[in-house]
Amino acid sequence: MTNNLEDICKKASEIILSYSKYSNIRVVSHYDADGISAAAIICKALYHAGFNFHATLMRNPFNEGLKRISEEENELVIFTDMGSGQIETIEKMKSQSIIIDHHQPIKNKTNDNVLQINCNDFGINGNYEACGATLSFSVALSIDQENFNLASLAIVGATGDKQYIGGFKGYNQKIINEAIKQGIIREKTAIKLSSETIFDSLFYSIDPYYSGISGDKTNIDNFLDNIGIDKKTNDLTDENLKKIHSYLMLKLIQKGCEKNILDTVIRSRYYSENIGFEFERYADLLDACGKSGNRGIALSVALGDKKIISDALNVEKEYKQKILNELIKLEKEGFKEKQSFRFFNSDDSSLGGVIGGIATNFILDIKKPLLSIAKKDGEIHISCRGNQYLVSKGLDLGYAMKEASTKLGGHGGGHAIASGATIAGEKEEEFLNLVDEIISKQIKS
Repeated sequence: MTNNLEDICKKASEIILSYSKYSNIRVVSHYDADGISAAAIICKALYHAGFNFHATLMRNPFNEGLKRISEEENELVIFTDMGSGQIETIEKMKSQSIIIDHHQPIKNKTNDNVLQINCNDFGINGNYEACGATLSFSVALSIDQENFNLASLAIVGATGDKQYIGGFKGYNQKIINEAIKQGIIREKTAIKLSSETIFDSLFYSIDPYYSGISGDKTNIDNFLDNIGIDKKTNDLTDENLKKIHSYLMLKLIQKGCEKNILDTVIRSRYYSENIGFEFERYADLLDACGKSGNRGIALSVALGDKKIISDALNVEKEYKQKILNELIKLEKEGFKEKQSFRFFNSDDSSLGGVIGGIATNFILDIKKPLLSIAKKDGEIHISCRGNQYLVSKGLDLGYAMKEASTKLGGHGGGHAIASGATIAGEKEEEFLNLVDEIISKQIKS
């Protein structure tokens, strides 16, 4: 299977290298950590090969974004971490396009002006075994083997897409193994501490979200005082780390977190000199900048601009505070329910999916998936999150979102465990009823 993927990546590299160094090459990617990492990998590979490029990060490419791209004078457009769900629109563009995606494809054969690289077509599961960044890394490697030093960014992308849950596997693990062997990344088992002080690490912890600790200054002060830890330090002894870990794990167990989620708290973590952060920490930073509207900062960080890191950290702190406010509010006020899913309204479509994912893993039980609903400019943006238990019972949110939104003239799709849709503003109730019907049948079957 991997040989087939390598063959099509080689074909992509041949297409790219066939262009003049003065060509207009466009890179379009998703605005989350995986998409940002994927874009940075392709941009770095293009730059090393002597090409200029113009890169854009998008929330989604359904309407305005793709229309704008199609009107530009591009000779080649490379889509990373997106495109398979919009392939029919991309085929209508006058430029040559390359799609590098891990989301479920809607068609396997494409027009001659589009080359689609989708891991699902080669027996590699796009939910768990490969992501936009690891597939982009494969293309970069086909352009030049010297690009193997981009392996760190590839694993950052997989980390940002939570593909470490249950342990890295498949194509992702193959890259990790080789990168460790070559000394590009190193591995260490550790708890996630994401800030300069233990107080900030606990206060701004949103993933994992510790109910009664995250965002709660008084409870953190009391906890640290009780175990005799200076809240202004992050230089902790092994004994103090064990105390903190035991307490935090107890909080998660009391909330009924799934075992595979509990296993993500202390786990194998990855580091490299060129990244400078633990990879999940770095993915969080990219994600915060991308989803808070600071996409230029996000891509600059991923491309290695060290001077902008302090700006990125400030953006991240503000972003996490907004999420904390919403999570604490939802814990107090609760969620709305249909027969087969829960849902809540969000003021920000970008934050809705993030909040939904966190709430699914750390606040709610495993019985139902969760949808966030945000209204903007006459449209409704839906993000939904499930869990591995529900997927094992038949849940396929990607299908549910695509099926329900298409029937109402909208767009949707994604993975079985996480997906999204966009529909017209007046069709909310009709959409929710359709999704309820579809998911009820999936779980029942």
